[in-house]
Amino acid sequence: MWAGGAFFPAGFDGKEEGQPWTATTWSLTSLREWGLDASVLEGTAGLLEAGCRWEYEGLPYWGGEVDCCINSWTLANGVWLGVDVRGIAEWFVEHQLGDGGWNCEWVEGSTRSSFHSTLNSLKGLWAYEVATGGTAETKAARARGEEYLLARRLCLRLSTQELVGEWAGRFRSPFRWGYSVLNAMDYFWAVGVKDPRMAEAVEMIRLARQPDGTWLQGGRHPGRVWFEVDVAEGEPSKWLTFYAMRVLEWWDR
Repeated sequence: MWAGGAFFPAGFDGKEEGQPWTATTWSLTSLREWGLDASVLEGTAGLLEAGCRWEYEGLPYWGGEVDCCINSWTLANGVWLGVDVRGIAEWFVEHQLGDGGWNCEWVEGSTRSSFHSTLNSLKGLWAYEVATGGTAETKAARARGEEYLLARRLCLRLSTQELVGEWAGRFRSPFRWGYSVLNAMDYFWAVGVKDPRMAEAVEMIRLARQPDGTWLQGGRHPGRVWFEVDVAEGEPSKWLTFYAMRVLEWWDR
């Protein structure tokens, strides 16, 4: 394990600022997203299977948890490391809500989907589909999840057509768990889906461009890290600039 824990570092008591990003799930996610060759971690998956348990009820690591976002990262990390995680992929099919998305608070009784949880779930399902081809059920679930976001134009409440929250237009790097229209458009770029209902989100990204052509850091998610990988709030971010330019060039083609 990294930092002695599955999702939280050993000894974490919840009193420090923010969410620690040093435990196993976040360390694996960072390494995968940075493009590390999975062979470098040969043997790690088996060690985690034998010795790592979730903080939630001691569940086996590669069996997944009850949180949609945690399961999405575990699904993507699992296929990256060559683990059979089809059970987690099927979990997403079984736990998709009636409106087409997902919500990590389902276990507390929530029946309305979350932008954050839905986007993270889609990323996990896409990673599974790329690695394995997916199944008819996981593909259908992913399509329904995409429609949940598209029906809301990636940033609006379906009921009032008002902005869902200021966080939709706040671009933060690393993305972590947080939703933004840039994070969502980066997903749709990856899957190659263009839809006219994305136009407002694209313009939000375009309008955030600075006179020198860069995009500014909206604020790193607070919490313990192994090391910082982007600039402080308000400074030009190379990562955000890269993501935004890639999305806009793709959209404008």
